[in-house]
Amino acid sequence: MIVIAGLVLGLLFGASLAKRRKGQTKDMLQYAAAYAILFSIIGLFITIIIHRAAV
Repeated sequence: MIVIAGLVLGLLFGASLAKRRKGQTKDMLQYAAAYAILFSIIGLFITIIIHRAAV
């Protein structure tokens, strides 16, 4: 669940960042994809840490 939340937050954050920098549609898509991947990986590590601590 944390991974999915990270994905959505990354999409929103990346797109809004590119829009604030006056990027075109392709820029917004690229930023959204990059931040979605980054936030998903961070969420994955957080999920693993929580899972290991709970066991």
